[in-house]
Amino acid sequence: MVTGAGSGIGRSVALTLAAAGWAVAVAGRRTEPLQETAAAAGKAADVLCVRADVGDPDDVTALFESVRARYGRLDLLFNNAGTFGPGGVPLEDLTYEAWRSVVDVNLTGAFLCAQAAFRQMKRQDPQGGRIINNGSISAHVPRPNSIAYTATKHAMTGLTKSLSLDGRPYRIACGQIDIGNAATDMTERMQTGILQANGQLAVEPVMDAADVARTVLHMAELPLEANVQFATVMATSMPYIGRG
Repeated sequence: MVTGAGSGIGRSVALTLAAAGWAVAVAGRRTEPLQETAAAAGKAADVLCVRADVGDPDDVTALFESVRARYGRLDLLFNNAGTFGPGGVPLEDLTYEAWRSVVDVNLTGAFLCAQAAFRQMKRQDPQGGRIINNGSISAHVPRPNSIAYTATKHAMTGLTKSLSLDGRPYRIACGQIDIGNAATDMTERMQTGILQANGQLAVEPVMDAADVARTVLHMAELPLEANVQFATVMATSMPYIGRG
């Protein structure tokens, strides 16, 4: 299962998994982009499209029930759905509603999907599976005016570690991929100039989302006895090492 699969990294990962022979359930808030992802995978691919808002517990329940009804088990969850929220808003001007909307998707949504996947993987036979959380470079260091996004991505690391520990008795492996500057609609501003820690605007290098997808595929195809706990994949020259 890939959440946030209607565009960007989610779509790229879904297509890479499908090309490698995986049956893939793609989830997102809008049906049409999911159908576009399925069409891009080709007629030979086994792709299930399920409209779901990961921040809605009822939607998450229905999503996992749809996957169970179609496939009977779940071997992989790529917990990818996320949002930056309003860009460039100073902390003192960030509304409660904006804060809550980011937390609902990035943290609560990731938890709800991980919880549902954990339950399914624990009870299925053979037992076990893998959860890969989409962290971010912001799970390590923030950008200016990004408190909601940064806080949720730091929290994602705690989610990953807890899932890893709690999943051990049930052959449930959990890892996290921290991604920096993949070329998607969400990162278009990187190529026109984005605020740096010193207050200046600068264009930042980006990488192809397919480079991220290949890394996720590698993590996904490991035996459950092995796990990539944390991986960082980024545009080589982006200002992360030495940021600020």
